[in-house]
Amino acid sequence: MRGFLASSIGVTCAAALALPLTPPALAATARPAPAADAVRPASHAGTPATTPSDRRAAEPSAAGSTQSLPLEPLTRDRATPSAPATEQGLPRRAVRHFSLVGVVWDDPNAELHGRVQVRTRTAGTGTWSGWQDVETHNADHAADPDTPERASGRVRGATAPLWVGDSDGVELRVRSESDDSAADSAGHTSGTRNLPAVPPLPSGLRLELVDPGEDDAALGTEEGPRAAGALNAETSALTETSAVAEASAVNADLAPLGATEIAALNRAETEQEYLAVNPGGLTEQQRQAKPYVGPRPGIVTRRGWGANEGLRESGFRYTKKVKAAFVHHTASGNNYRCSQVPSLIRSIYRYHVKSMGWRDIGYNFLIDKCGKIYEGRAGGVAKPVLGAHTLGFNSNSMGIAVLGSYGATKPSKSAVKAVARLTAWKLGLYRVNPKGKTYLKSAGSNLHRKGKKVRLNVISGHRDGFKTECPGRKLYGKLGSARSKAAHYQGR
Repeated sequence: MRGFLASSIGVTCAAALALPLTPPALAATARPAPAADAVRPASHAGTPATTPSDRRAAEPSAAGSTQSLPLEPLTRDRATPSAPATEQGLPRRAVRHFSLVGVVWDDPNAELHGRVQVRTRTAGTGTWSGWQDVETHNADHAADPDTPERASGRVRGATAPLWVGDSDGVELRVRSESDDSAADSAGHTSGTRNLPAVPPLPSGLRLELVDPGEDDAALGTEEGPRAAGALNAETSALTETSAVAEASAVNADLAPLGATEIAALNRAETEQEYLAVNPGGLTEQQRQAKPYVGPRPGIVTRRGWGANEGLRESGFRYTKKVKAAFVHHTASGNNYRCSQVPSLIRSIYRYHVKSMGWRDIGYNFLIDKCGKIYEGRAGGVAKPVLGAHTLGFNSNSMGIAVLGSYGATKPSKSAVKAVARLTAWKLGLYRVNPKGKTYLKSAGSNLHRKGKKVRLNVISGHRDGFKTECPGRKLYGKLGSARSKAAHYQGR
């Protein structure tokens, strides 16, 4: 794939000059971002408003924004009032519009042992939801230890994000709870009176409320305040244009610059493309042999779902090859419509970057319950982009996240089929059999020590590399079907 990796670099500079900030289909409807104060909703009767000290400086919500609210102690032990609170949260309050929630804390290596629950108020109706659980075990979705992304100093611990839809009010409670194993051992160990009844909550807990912004305004908009002056404005515009062009140029072999979707190909067209994008990466014998590569599926590009390229770090990070695919669920809930997916992905992207401190969205691809495939981390859909999806096994792999929660809910047939179609194509580019086994070297996880060579299914679930519930019992049970379908699509 070396020829493929290098082939799009030469067009980036030219693309930066030619590519508009807004796709032609949306240019007519694009509008300037309103002032932050203009989008703050009026408080409902009996609900306290949020003060500026409760959140970060407001950002224009048309381009997306994050409200970050520090949690407050809800209960304290009267016997030891100076001890850390075992329950924190926020009382019911009005806030600016948001659609996704999560909780973050200072130390990415600290775990939140307990329960996180949130209630939200639907914008427009004023109806409050019941209490919803937020998935607390999320540390296994991360960059590998000792990598620049992990060691950047910006990374924070976090829950999984939860999609709640357009909301303007929130109430939160975070309660520390002992693990069952710790509780059992405490009951049979002498001297346990000196141990805390429950583990302390991580320090620096904050509630993150993410507004994905408008579909058109999110495109080509850079995060943060702009400096005054024409020269600074021109520099900002050039930076934005370059970031958008950079993300588009890496797919230039597959789609026109600025495309919102990479079109599906049939088998014959895919085989021709396979040979064209591997000019120096195939032996003569490989060029003469029939390639086992599935037809390329249609893929919505980052531009198609409205990625704000000004959020992520510039440039791309690659691994050597793609030997395996790890399947995940986002644990963000199933209460979304497929028409909302661009907003959902923009919210997850913003949460990963602004709230958790990652360089980009962690997954290489995302799939919705209608079976549509979306480009994830920037760098090129056919290239071995280094993700932050499976702690310990991000090298030489790709991460595919099915949007939703699949512990108790069956994934749709369309989503499972999309996993098979995507892996048949992407693994085929690297001459890998979806039904086969492979070895990956662990970078360190709670299941496999650092340096261990681990034998895995080529299509594995997240739980195969890390002790976790991901991708949920119901989705994990469909991976055998996905392997068989992917191999069939490859012509095996």
